[in-house]
Amino acid sequence: MEVYGIVAEMAKKVKINKKKIVLPESEDSRVLKAAAIVAENDYADVVLIGKEEEIKKKCKDENINMPYDKIQIIDNITSSKKEMYDNMLYELRKNKGMTLEEAKKINEDKVYFATMMVKANDADGLVSGAIHSTANTLRPALQIIKAADGIKNVSSFFLMETKKKELGENGVLIFSDCGLIEFPTKEQLVDIAIESAQSYKMLTGYEPKVALLSYSTKGSAKGEAIDKLNEVLNILKEKNVEFDVDGEFQLDAAIIPEVAKLKAPNSSVAGHANVLIFPNLEAGNIGYKMAQRFGDTLAIGPVTQGLKKPVNDLSRGSSVEDIVGTIIVTCMQAK
Repeated sequence: MEVYGIVAEMAKKVKINKKKIVLPESEDSRVLKAAAIVAENDYADVVLIGKEEEIKKKCKDENINMPYDKIQIIDNITSSKKEMYDNMLYELRKNKGMTLEEAKKINEDKVYFATMMVKANDADGLVSGAIHSTANTLRPALQIIKAADGIKNVSSFFLMETKKKELGENGVLIFSDCGLIEFPTKEQLVDIAIESAQSYKMLTGYEPKVALLSYSTKGSAKGEAIDKLNEVLNILKEKNVEFDVDGEFQLDAAIIPEVAKLKAPNSSVAGHANVLIFPNLEAGNIGYKMAQRFGDTLAIGPVTQGLKKPVNDLSRGSSVEDIVGTIIVTCMQAK
Protein backbone atom coordinates (compact mmCIF):
# COMPACT_ATOMS: atom_id res chain seq x y z
CA MET A 1 0.00 0.00 0.00
CA GLU A 2 1.31 3.43 -0.95
CA VAL A 3 0.59 6.52 1.08
CA TYR A 4 -0.41 9.77 -0.58
CA GLY A 5 -0.85 13.47 0.09
CA ILE A 6 -0.22 14.79 3.57
CA VAL A 7 0.38 11.28 4.93
CA ALA A 8 3.19 10.77 2.39
CA GLU A 9 4.74 14.09 3.42
CA MET A 10 4.67 13.07 7.08
CA ALA A 11 5.98 9.59 6.22
CA LYS A 12 9.14 11.11 4.72
CA LYS A 13 9.78 12.94 7.98
CA VAL A 14 9.18 10.05 10.38
CA LYS A 15 11.57 7.76 8.49
CA ILE A 16 14.44 10.13 9.30
CA ASN A 17 14.01 9.79 13.07
CA LYS A 18 12.12 6.55 13.64
CA LYS A 19 9.93 6.12 16.70
CA LYS A 20 8.80 2.96 18.47
CA ILE A 21 5.01 2.55 18.38
CA VAL A 22 3.19 -0.13 20.36
CA LEU A 23 0.01 -1.77 19.00
CA PRO A 24 -1.86 -3.79 21.64
CA GLU A 25 -4.63 -5.10 19.32
CA SER A 26 -2.69 -7.88 17.63
CA GLU A 27 -5.82 -10.03 17.30
CA ASP A 28 -7.25 -7.66 14.66
CA SER A 29 -6.24 -8.38 11.05
CA ARG A 30 -6.42 -4.67 10.07
CA VAL A 31 -3.90 -3.82 12.79
CA LEU A 32 -1.59 -6.63 11.65
CA LYS A 33 -1.82 -5.51 8.01
CA ALA A 34 -1.06 -1.93 9.03
CA ALA A 35 1.84 -3.09 11.21
CA ALA A 36 3.31 -5.01 8.26
CA ILE A 37 3.08 -1.93 6.00
CA VAL A 38 4.60 0.39 8.59
CA ALA A 39 7.46 -2.00 9.37
CA GLU A 40 8.21 -2.88 5.76
CA ASN A 41 8.41 0.80 4.81
CA ASP A 42 10.47 1.74 7.89
CA TYR A 43 7.97 4.34 9.06
CA ALA A 44 8.32 3.15 12.67
CA ASP A 45 9.64 0.40 14.88
CA VAL A 46 6.51 -1.63 15.59
CA VAL A 47 5.77 -3.54 18.80
CA LEU A 48 2.84 -5.98 18.80
CA ILE A 49 1.44 -7.12 22.15
CA GLY A 50 0.28 -10.73 22.29
CA LYS A 51 1.38 -14.33 22.05
CA GLU A 52 3.87 -14.89 19.23
CA GLU A 53 2.35 -18.17 18.07
CA GLU A 54 -1.14 -16.66 17.91
CA ILE A 55 0.06 -13.62 15.97
CA LYS A 56 1.97 -15.75 13.48
CA LYS A 57 -1.01 -18.05 13.01
CA LYS A 58 -3.31 -15.06 12.41
CA CYS A 59 -0.89 -13.64 9.85
CA LYS A 60 -0.65 -16.98 8.08
CA ASP A 61 -4.44 -17.46 8.04
CA GLU A 62 -4.97 -13.91 6.70
CA ASN A 63 -2.08 -14.09 4.19
CA ILE A 64 -0.33 -11.16 5.88
CA ASN A 65 3.32 -10.96 4.87
CA MET A 66 4.65 -9.77 8.22
CA PRO A 67 8.36 -8.78 8.23
CA TYR A 68 9.16 -10.47 11.54
CA ASP A 69 12.78 -9.30 11.41
CA LYS A 70 11.53 -5.69 11.58
CA ILE A 71 8.97 -5.96 14.38
CA GLN A 72 8.95 -6.91 18.04
CA ILE A 73 6.35 -9.19 19.65
CA ILE A 74 5.87 -8.99 23.42
CA ASP A 75 3.61 -11.26 25.47
CA ASN A 76 2.37 -9.02 28.26
CA ILE A 77 1.69 -12.01 30.52
CA THR A 78 5.20 -13.50 30.37
CA SER A 79 7.23 -10.34 29.68
CA SER A 80 10.36 -9.91 31.79
CA LYS A 81 9.27 -6.30 32.39
CA LYS A 82 5.78 -7.06 33.69
CA GLU A 83 6.88 -7.04 37.33
CA MET A 84 8.51 -3.63 36.87
CA TYR A 85 5.36 -2.29 35.18
CA ASP A 86 3.20 -3.77 37.95
CA ASN A 87 5.23 -1.93 40.58
CA MET A 88 5.20 1.29 38.55
CA LEU A 89 1.43 1.17 38.16
CA TYR A 90 0.96 0.46 41.86
CA GLU A 91 3.14 3.47 42.80
CA LEU A 92 1.25 5.69 40.36
CA ARG A 93 -2.21 4.66 41.57
CA LYS A 94 -1.82 3.63 45.21
CA ASN A 95 -3.10 7.02 46.37
CA LYS A 96 -6.29 6.19 44.47
CA GLY A 97 -6.62 2.98 46.44
CA MET A 98 -5.00 0.54 44.02
CA THR A 99 -3.25 -2.48 45.54
CA LEU A 100 -0.24 -4.26 44.05
CA GLU A 101 -2.40 -7.29 43.33
CA GLU A 102 -4.85 -5.10 41.41
CA ALA A 103 -1.97 -3.58 39.44
CA LYS A 104 -0.75 -7.05 38.49
CA LYS A 105 -4.23 -7.98 37.28
CA ILE A 106 -4.74 -4.72 35.38
CA ASN A 107 -1.47 -5.15 33.47
CA GLU A 108 -2.79 -8.42 32.10
CA ASP A 109 -4.89 -6.13 29.92
CA LYS A 110 -2.88 -5.46 26.75
CA VAL A 111 -3.87 -1.79 26.48
CA TYR A 112 -2.78 -1.06 30.05
CA PHE A 113 0.47 -2.97 29.53
CA ALA A 114 1.14 -1.00 26.32
CA THR A 115 0.43 2.25 28.15
CA MET A 116 2.96 1.28 30.80
CA MET A 117 5.51 0.69 28.04
CA VAL A 118 5.03 4.28 26.90
CA LYS A 119 5.18 5.56 30.48
CA ALA A 120 8.45 3.68 31.05
CA ASN A 121 9.98 5.07 27.82
CA ASP A 122 10.05 1.60 26.30
CA ALA A 123 7.87 2.93 23.47
CA ASP A 124 7.34 6.41 22.05
CA GLY A 125 3.61 6.15 21.40
CA LEU A 126 0.57 3.88 21.33
CA VAL A 127 -2.24 3.30 18.84
CA SER A 128 -5.37 1.37 19.81
CA GLY A 129 -9.14 1.45 19.33
CA ALA A 130 -9.77 -0.88 16.39
CA ILE A 131 -11.56 -3.26 18.75
CA HIS A 132 -11.63 -1.19 21.94
CA SER A 133 -13.82 1.73 22.89
CA THR A 134 -12.43 5.23 23.23
CA ALA A 135 -12.76 4.90 27.00
CA ASN A 136 -10.76 1.66 27.05
CA THR A 137 -7.98 3.28 25.04
CA LEU A 138 -7.81 6.72 26.64
CA ARG A 139 -8.67 5.97 30.28
CA PRO A 140 -5.29 4.27 30.87
CA ALA A 141 -3.53 7.16 29.10
CA LEU A 142 -5.26 9.79 31.22
CA GLN A 143 -4.50 7.84 34.40
CA ILE A 144 -0.89 6.94 33.58
CA ILE A 145 0.56 9.24 30.89
CA LYS A 146 -1.48 12.29 31.97
CA ALA A 147 -1.73 15.75 30.44
CA ALA A 148 1.33 17.65 29.30
CA ASP A 149 2.60 20.46 31.50
CA GLY A 150 0.41 23.53 31.19
CA ILE A 151 -2.46 21.62 29.54
CA LYS A 152 -5.75 21.63 31.43
CA ASN A 153 -7.90 19.86 28.84
CA VAL A 154 -6.84 16.91 26.72
CA SER A 155 -8.82 16.94 23.48
CA SER A 156 -8.83 15.31 20.04
CA PHE A 157 -8.97 16.08 16.35
CA PHE A 158 -9.26 14.48 12.95
CA LEU A 159 -6.71 15.28 10.28
CA MET A 160 -8.79 15.55 7.12
CA GLU A 161 -7.61 15.56 3.51
CA THR A 162 -10.02 16.19 0.65
CA LYS A 163 -9.38 15.93 -3.08
CA LYS A 164 -10.77 19.46 -3.34
CA LYS A 165 -7.41 21.18 -3.01
CA GLU A 166 -9.00 24.63 -2.86
CA LEU A 167 -10.38 23.83 0.61
CA GLY A 168 -8.30 24.38 3.73
CA GLU A 169 -4.62 24.47 2.84
CA ASN A 170 -4.07 22.29 -0.22
CA GLY A 171 -7.07 20.19 0.84
CA VAL A 172 -5.80 19.58 4.39
CA LEU A 173 -7.84 20.58 7.46
CA ILE A 174 -8.25 19.71 11.12
CA PHE A 175 -11.71 19.07 12.63
CA SER A 176 -11.86 19.36 16.44
CA ASP A 177 -13.05 18.16 18.93
CA CYS A 178 -14.74 15.17 17.32
CA GLY A 179 -13.89 12.44 19.77
CA LEU A 180 -13.42 13.39 23.41
CA ILE A 181 -15.04 16.41 25.11
CA GLU A 182 -18.80 16.07 24.80
CA PHE A 183 -20.04 19.51 25.88
CA PRO A 184 -17.01 21.81 26.03
CA THR A 185 -17.16 24.90 28.20
CA LYS A 186 -15.89 28.16 26.72
CA GLU A 187 -12.59 27.63 28.56
CA GLN A 188 -12.32 24.15 27.03
CA LEU A 189 -13.12 25.53 23.56
CA VAL A 190 -10.27 28.01 24.01
CA ASP A 191 -7.89 25.14 24.82
CA ILE A 192 -9.22 23.06 21.93
CA ALA A 193 -8.63 25.94 19.51
CA ILE A 194 -5.08 26.57 20.77
CA GLU A 195 -4.09 22.90 20.82
CA SER A 196 -5.63 22.27 17.38
CA ALA A 197 -3.79 25.23 15.84
CA GLN A 198 -0.52 23.91 17.28
CA SER A 199 -1.27 20.40 16.01
CA TYR A 200 -2.04 21.69 12.52
CA LYS A 201 1.22 23.66 12.31
CA MET A 202 3.27 20.77 13.68
CA LEU A 203 1.80 18.12 11.37
CA THR A 204 1.46 20.07 8.13
CA GLY A 205 3.87 22.98 8.34
CA TYR A 206 1.04 25.28 7.20
CA GLU A 207 -0.06 28.35 9.13
CA PRO A 208 -3.35 27.67 10.95
CA LYS A 209 -6.47 29.70 10.26
CA VAL A 210 -8.97 28.78 12.97
CA ALA A 211 -12.74 29.08 12.55
CA LEU A 212 -15.26 28.78 15.39
CA LEU A 213 -18.23 27.02 13.80
CA SER A 214 -21.92 27.57 14.48
CA TYR A 215 -25.32 27.82 12.80
CA SER A 216 -24.79 31.57 12.48
CA THR A 217 -22.26 33.85 10.77
CA LYS A 218 -21.22 37.05 12.50
CA GLY A 219 -24.47 37.68 14.32
CA SER A 220 -26.91 36.50 11.65
CA ALA A 221 -28.70 34.71 14.51
CA LYS A 222 -28.96 35.33 18.24
CA GLY A 223 -28.74 32.92 21.16
CA GLU A 224 -26.72 31.57 24.07
CA ALA A 225 -24.58 29.39 21.78
CA ILE A 226 -23.60 32.43 19.71
CA ASP A 227 -22.81 34.47 22.83
CA LYS A 228 -20.61 31.63 24.08
CA LEU A 229 -18.55 31.57 20.87
CA ASN A 230 -18.11 35.34 20.96
CA GLU A 231 -16.73 34.98 24.48
CA VAL A 232 -14.37 32.25 23.26
CA LEU A 233 -13.14 34.53 20.47
CA ASN A 234 -12.61 37.40 22.91
CA ILE A 235 -10.59 35.19 25.27
CA LEU A 236 -8.39 34.00 22.39
CA LYS A 237 -7.77 37.58 21.29
CA GLU A 238 -6.92 38.61 24.85
CA LYS A 239 -4.35 35.81 24.93
CA ASN A 240 -2.71 37.25 21.79
CA VAL A 241 -2.55 33.82 20.18
CA GLU A 242 -0.06 33.48 17.34
CA PHE A 243 -2.59 32.34 14.75
CA ASP A 244 -5.54 33.81 12.89
CA VAL A 245 -8.88 32.98 14.52
CA ASP A 246 -12.39 34.24 13.92
CA GLY A 247 -16.05 33.32 14.23
CA GLU A 248 -18.80 32.60 14.64
CA PHE A 249 -19.11 31.07 11.17
CA GLN A 250 -21.39 28.71 9.37
CA LEU A 251 -19.33 26.03 7.66
CA ASP A 252 -19.67 27.45 4.15
CA ALA A 253 -18.63 30.92 5.31
CA ALA A 254 -15.55 29.40 6.94
CA ILE A 255 -14.23 27.52 3.91
CA ILE A 256 -15.80 28.96 0.72
CA PRO A 257 -14.36 32.34 -0.36
CA GLU A 258 -17.43 33.33 -2.40
CA VAL A 259 -19.71 32.81 0.60
CA ALA A 260 -17.26 34.54 2.92
CA LYS A 261 -17.29 37.68 0.74
CA LEU A 262 -21.04 37.92 1.26
CA LYS A 263 -21.29 36.92 4.93
CA ALA A 264 -17.97 38.03 6.49
CA PRO A 265 -16.15 40.32 4.05
CA ASN A 266 -13.83 41.80 6.69
CA SER A 267 -12.52 38.52 8.10
CA SER A 268 -9.01 37.21 7.35
CA VAL A 269 -10.14 33.68 8.26
CA ALA A 270 -13.53 33.43 6.51
CA GLY A 271 -13.33 31.46 3.30
CA HIS A 272 -9.83 30.21 4.07
CA ALA A 273 -10.13 28.32 7.38
CA ASN A 274 -8.09 25.14 7.76
CA VAL A 275 -8.81 24.39 11.46
CA LEU A 276 -12.51 23.96 12.18
CA ILE A 277 -13.59 24.09 15.83
CA PHE A 278 -17.00 22.51 16.38
CA PRO A 279 -19.24 23.70 19.24
CA ASN A 280 -19.66 20.21 20.72
CA LEU A 281 -18.78 16.57 20.22
CA GLU A 282 -22.08 15.71 18.54
CA ALA A 283 -21.61 18.30 15.80
CA GLY A 284 -17.94 17.42 15.33
CA ASN A 285 -18.46 13.68 15.12
CA ILE A 286 -21.33 14.00 12.65
CA GLY A 287 -19.36 16.56 10.64
CA TYR A 288 -16.25 14.45 10.17
CA LYS A 289 -18.23 11.33 9.29
CA MET A 290 -20.29 13.21 6.70
CA ALA A 291 -17.12 14.59 5.12
CA GLN A 292 -15.57 11.12 5.17
CA ARG A 293 -18.52 9.19 3.76
CA PHE A 294 -20.25 11.72 1.48
CA GLY A 295 -17.16 13.64 0.44
CA ASP A 296 -14.68 10.76 0.10
CA THR A 297 -12.37 12.61 2.48
CA LEU A 298 -9.49 10.87 4.26
CA ALA A 299 -10.05 11.10 8.02
CA ILE A 300 -7.16 10.21 10.32
CA GLY A 301 -8.06 9.98 13.98
CA PRO A 302 -9.35 10.75 16.45
CA VAL A 303 -5.85 11.98 17.28
CA THR A 304 -5.37 12.89 20.93
CA GLN A 305 -3.66 16.18 21.74
CA GLY A 306 -2.41 17.46 25.08
CA LEU A 307 -0.91 14.29 26.58
CA LYS A 308 2.71 14.08 27.73
CA LYS A 309 3.24 11.29 25.19
CA PRO A 310 1.03 10.34 22.23
CA VAL A 311 -1.70 7.76 22.71
CA ASN A 312 -4.18 7.67 19.85
CA ASP A 313 -7.60 6.13 19.56
CA LEU A 314 -8.79 4.55 16.31
CA SER A 315 -12.37 4.49 15.14
CA ARG A 316 -13.63 0.92 15.27
CA GLY A 317 -14.58 1.37 11.62
CA SER A 318 -10.97 2.18 10.69
CA SER A 319 -9.49 0.85 7.47
CA VAL A 320 -5.90 -0.37 7.15
CA GLU A 321 -5.10 2.95 5.47
CA ASP A 322 -6.56 4.84 8.46
CA ILE A 323 -4.44 2.84 10.91
CA VAL A 324 -1.24 3.40 8.94
CA GLY A 325 -2.00 7.13 8.84
CA THR A 326 -2.65 7.23 12.58
CA ILE A 327 0.64 5.44 13.32
CA ILE A 328 2.50 7.99 11.18
CA VAL A 329 0.73 10.89 12.95
CA THR A 330 1.66 9.34 16.31
CA CYS A 331 5.30 9.25 15.21
CA MET A 332 5.06 12.95 14.30
CA GLN A 333 3.69 13.75 17.77
CA ALA A 334 6.40 11.78 19.59
CA LYS A 335 9.22 13.93 20.94
